[in-house]
Amino acid sequence: MSRYRGPKLKISRRLGTLPGLTTKKSNKINRPGKDGNANADTGKKLTEYGVRLEEKQKLKFNYGLTENQLYRYVKEARRRQGVTGLILLQLLEMRLDTICFSLGFAKSIAQARQLVNHGHITVNKKVVNIPSFQCRLNDMIGIKEKMSSKTLVENNINNNQVTDLPAHLKFDKSKLEAMVLDYCDRDDVSLQLDELLVIEYYSRR
Repeated sequence: MSRYRGPKLKISRRLGTLPGLTTKKSNKINRPGKDGNANADTGKKLTEYGVRLEEKQKLKFNYGLTENQLYRYVKEARRRQGVTGLILLQLLEMRLDTICFSLGFAKSIAQARQLVNHGHITVNKKVVNIPSFQCRLNDMIGIKEKMSSKTLVENNINNNQVTDLPAHLKFDKSKLEAMVLDYCDRDDVSLQLDELLVIEYYSRR
């Protein structure tokens, strides 16, 4: 499955801060490309389509999704009752790799995906190696009973120092276990995004 493996700072310069993609900051402030400075001088604005496209790209790069994956999430969000934009974010935040990132098990969602792929993470005491696994309410997220797995995650937690744990997660640091209490609120999502523009983008497909 193809994923973006290019320069991450170039993406964050174009789209803004993407906490799930990288925590690094670029020394350059202009947008990438030969017109990066020119657009600032001439005051050019993106078209309506361009604005919607950039919001969609934020979601795609932050959560490390392919185009087809994101489209499937949008279709599922439309199918469910409620506010489509919020449901879309809730679906993405309930992915196992996203929850591991939110708990501080990894410094990015890409690293969290690798943790899951390598079998370090358990759900309800069973090893799950599928990053897109949809966690449910009252699921227990833990670490495999193996010293190397626990040491790896403990080091990541100490290095990341997550201070603001989302309200829908409860984490016991001594046991390295977390429980999914509820679906996330809009305020719990750290990504700066207008999710309605993403829904609008796909409504025109």
